[in-house]
Amino acid sequence: MKGVVLAAGKGTRLQPLTDDKPKVLVEVNDKTLIEDVFDNLIDVGVDEFVVVVGYMKEKIIERYGDEYRGRPITYAHQREQLGLAHALLQAEPHVDDDFVLMLGDNIFRGNLGDVVNRQEETRTDAAFLVEEVPMEEASRYGVCDTNEYGEIVRVVEKPEDPPSNLVMTGFYTFSPAIFHACHLVQPSDRGEYELPDAIDLLIQSGRTIDAIRLDGWRIDVGYPEDRERAEERLSNENLESSESESETTKEA
Repeated sequence: MKGVVLAAGKGTRLQPLTDDKPKVLVEVNDKTLIEDVFDNLIDVGVDEFVVVVGYMKEKIIERYGDEYRGRPITYAHQREQLGLAHALLQAEPHVDDDFVLMLGDNIFRGNLGDVVNRQEETRTDAAFLVEEVPMEEASRYGVCDTNEYGEIVRVVEKPEDPPSNLVMTGFYTFSPAIFHACHLVQPSDRGEYELPDAIDLLIQSGRTIDAIRLDGWRIDVGYPEDRERAEERLSNENLESSESESETTKEA
């Protein structure tokens, strides 16, 4: 199974952390964001990576070369940063079956494997993790609009007036149908080709879409304060894990 990682972003909001490096090379708890993504993808069964690079791409390529932990890496180049749907299309020549997509700036701890299992069991055209966020933060994300039965009937990217606080999290599985949808997407008001718009096209065409609630936590590292929050969360979890192992050793 291939894992596509979108890693072309400049990370303007993360400055000064990104003054001399692309966003995905920012470190959190002594590990780059993209390494955390790679490790998560390996944990769910990915055995080959397609990494879409752009801004300062040579630094990513020089650092990781053609493999990570024995899994081969293919690089696809996004020469203009025109949105996530456009970025995903750069990976199309390298993907010919169902695949996993992960944004390169998200730290996840949770049930990622549930999404992959759902894709394998039901052969849906898209499955993704969703979570509820404070309403005032929803406009930062792709927002899901649901009907009275809780079914997702529409998704919209960064709306000024969000229809709900249920948002997509940056972890997806797709069939190759997503590429056709990305080709049909028109530029948004921001002048970008938005991935939620492509997913919405799948929904409106009657394709099978599954949304799975995140059981765990995720931090979208978009600002320096997000990095600090992620570092604190991971440090606390590592401390708790060490204490638990220590107690187990004593009992043994």
